[in-house]
Amino acid sequence: MAKILLVDDDQNLVAGLTQFLEEQSYQIEAVQDGEDALQMLSSFHYDAIVLDWNLPGMSGEAICKEYRRRGGQTPIIFLTGQNDIEFLERGLAAGADDYLTKPFAARELAARLRSLLRRRQGAFEAELQANGLLLKPEMNLLTDGNEKVTLRPKETALLEFLLRNPNKIFSAQQLLDMVWSSDSAATSNTVRTWMGLLRQKLSLFNQQDLIKTIPGAGYILER
Repeated sequence: MAKILLVDDDQNLVAGLTQFLEEQSYQIEAVQDGEDALQMLSSFHYDAIVLDWNLPGMSGEAICKEYRRRGGQTPIIFLTGQNDIEFLERGLAAGADDYLTKPFAARELAARLRSLLRRRQGAFEAELQANGLLLKPEMNLLTDGNEKVTLRPKETALLEFLLRNPNKIFSAQQLLDMVWSSDSAATSNTVRTWMGLLRQKLSLFNQQDLIKTIPGAGYILER
């Protein structure tokens, strides 16, 4: 489940895009102020950024430049009411990966997000495998080819993240930053609870040890 930061001060647009993109299985976080957006980008991980050009506090162009200056590599799609070629050139020069002129269809934004995510991850895998198990994130489905188990969305997000980042230890706090919403009240205990629920599902395939706990360090999925 890709985590998207949506930055726009048009509340109606944000509400509509959030609803549509969540129906497409994206996790959306939205802010309306440019400085707040930069703070979020400094504190949390996102898979893509949808950034309006004109924002209170700090312009989208300035945010993009500063984010790239700090080494940020998450793909960025600019939204703007300007269709002049000059704005397109400035946006791309600032570090954006794509550019969408308002008004636009939500389906077009979703299509561009899919394209960016595929490019970034190098032929983005729609399905993930480990130890004979197959995860289909878009369907919240885990199978070994014979049995099938439906996962809760958070279980899917947690397992998908670990499958995409195998052989690395992640602390509970890192998993909170990567998988949970930044405005969530979740704690390290929340991670332990969801990890327990996910392992229950894995145990149905006798794979409860697929994700190991490293005492004092965190969790690892070895492949």
